[in-house]
Amino acid sequence: MKYLDDFSNIFKRYDLDLEVTGEAREVSKDATLQGIAKFVVDGDDEGILPAVQKALETKSPLDVINDALIAGMNEVSRLWDEGVYFLPQVILSADAMSVGIAECEKKMGKAMDRKSTVVTHTAEGDIHDIGQVIANALLNANGYEVVNLGADVPVEKVVAACKEHRPVMVTGTALMTTTMTAFPKIAHQLQAAGMNIPFICGGGAVCEEYVTSYDLGIWGKECSQAPGMAEDATAGESWEAMRAKWNG
Repeated sequence: MKYLDDFSNIFKRYDLDLEVTGEAREVSKDATLQGIAKFVVDGDDEGILPAVQKALETKSPLDVINDALIAGMNEVSRLWDEGVYFLPQVILSADAMSVGIAECEKKMGKAMDRKSTVVTHTAEGDIHDIGQVIANALLNANGYEVVNLGADVPVEKVVAACKEHRPVMVTGTALMTTTMTAFPKIAHQLQAAGMNIPFICGGGAVCEEYVTSYDLGIWGKECSQAPGMAEDATAGESWEAMRAKWNG
């Protein structure tokens, strides 16, 4: 019965107790850029600001963004894929990267150019947006403009956002079988509006067989696939071609 009185594991950070089996690789031969990338990997949103400011004295903002900030976030994505990093680390790293990008944009006097726009959401009735949070961070890190609609988003709001922002693709996350039923409704309304854009659907409740049963649907098995899928959509690949590639 003593275990019933032991509450020590309730708030335990298991990710901190795990033996780390991987580490960040070198992303730049330039010591200054490598140092900034390490701040991103470490999720240090305080240390990264003076490092970026110092780098901007001799380097262009775009070099810092592409060769340090985004390169560092790509390492975070790899560590996530390998099970070394968990959600807390990804969020901290994304925050650190955002601080660095904001400083570079300040130096440029304008926002960095974005490749294209992606609308993201978590399905209506579902508040489990962990997958969406990670996908948003990775999409932002790879230069995409993310229109984040948040969690528990009505079907009509998703369609309206697509009509307003004209994204190259839209993503949806669902953890429950009762909420993933919103996805085909969104797909049908998008098609009715003449918007045949790729619709990436993922989450714990979602499987390939379900998503590929309706037009526009492409199954997103892992959050880390989001930037690659956005790259294909930006290049003009159809939803049919993307489905064949990613769900073949």
